[in-house]
Amino acid sequence: MKLKNPILFSTLFAISTSAIALEKPKTMEDMWKIIEAQQQQIDAMKAKLATAPAATTTSAAPVVANPAAVKTLERKTDVLSQEVEKLRTNLTIPDEAKYKSAYGLGPAASKVYQVGKGLSIGGYGEGSYQAVTGDKGDKKDTIDLKRIVLYAGYKFSDRILFNSELEFEHATTGEGSEEKGEVSVEFAALDFFIDPIANVRAGLVLMPMGFINQIHEPPFYFGNNRPMVEQVIIPSTWREMGVGLFGQITPSLTYTTYLVNGLNASGFASSGISEGRGGGSQAKAEDFGYVARMDYTPKQLPGVTLGGSAYVGNSGQNTDFGGRKANVFTQLYEGHVQVKYHGWEFRTLGSWGHIGDADILSAAAGQTIGSENYGWYSEVGYDVLPLLIPDTLQYLAPFFRYEQMDTIASAPTGFADDLSQDRKIYQFGLQYKPIPNVVIKADYRNFTAKKGDLPDDFNLGFGFIF
Repeated sequence: MKLKNPILFSTLFAISTSAIALEKPKTMEDMWKIIEAQQQQIDAMKAKLATAPAATTTSAAPVVANPAAVKTLERKTDVLSQEVEKLRTNLTIPDEAKYKSAYGLGPAASKVYQVGKGLSIGGYGEGSYQAVTGDKGDKKDTIDLKRIVLYAGYKFSDRILFNSELEFEHATTGEGSEEKGEVSVEFAALDFFIDPIANVRAGLVLMPMGFINQIHEPPFYFGNNRPMVEQVIIPSTWREMGVGLFGQITPSLTYTTYLVNGLNASGFASSGISEGRGGGSQAKAEDFGYVARMDYTPKQLPGVTLGGSAYVGNSGQNTDFGGRKANVFTQLYEGHVQVKYHGWEFRTLGSWGHIGDADILSAAAGQTIGSENYGWYSEVGYDVLPLLIPDTLQYLAPFFRYEQMDTIASAPTGFADDLSQDRKIYQFGLQYKPIPNVVIKADYRNFTAKKGDLPDDFNLGFGFIF
């Protein structure tokens, strides 16, 4: 079959192709290049329309150009013009969010890195019901809206952006009681992009240690509760005021490093160092700490991540500990491995810490503060739903996690060990995602300690990101 108007056909094809290929620019320079190219194409197509023959003679009788085709051409030209106008007015909110982790942050926290310029909003939330089993002691069954989080970022230019996380815990401020609820800033930092190998970040930063401290959005870890090792040994969520560098040494090798205010040893206890965090709230800065992390994702092993991190710094903060001064040199190291392969997800992490002058701290606190601590865990899960429903986008994974930790792995000379801190945790559960943004979780945890009885618990909850 012969085409009645080859000029109309070629013009329609060009517009359709360009409209499909048009993408939101990632930088100002890209935006103006696209605008200029599309405007030139619009002018050229209008010129072709003006000079196109009104009729062709494929037979003795003339054939008039198809009016419907002309209207379609005009409509497509208008659509293209409107798209250019959108670019001119710098529409910075993507039509479809792409959830992908960037620069060590969670997928929802990384949305600001995808916009061309301007404001970015994201967030997550989670809630759960916990039923305590066995000998409860003083513990009660509870139901809790654990947290609602808002990510707010602003991209000032291609080289400077601000990103933050605002967290509302337990559905209320609780009159200042952390256990009842509080509002806090989890991180708030300026990024200055200089070169892929070295960029600067300054502000309230998440300490780049372990899996959970940086990426703690509920669809991306198993169970209703974060691993205990990454709450007690690595005190997540751990953030401090600081400045540092981040970047890619190679496409497969990334790093992050900060100089931050040091921990405050007056908050250390037999249960760990978590109360020594500054959190950006009038944090003592007589002493400073240094933290560094590296991750390697070998191209030869897709889905595999190997990494480690270290924190060192004095924690004495020029404080009087029972009439004595102490540097309290604090060290914390961790290594981690993650594997994702054909529905399988595996993680393992180990951490070891050392606290200097633990004898001085223990005497002042009236309890044994370990000079050494350690913790490790391994977990595995498998998405079984593709076995039942091929090509499904839903997710259903049973999982198992084992944890072992001891905050007093070594007691200072002259102080007794507290065997109740030497614990093991067995956890199994189910993770269901009807869509990638939403998760429903159920799990059971069994706690044991070398001394004392710890109740088990059953947890049922939900989580989401946006």
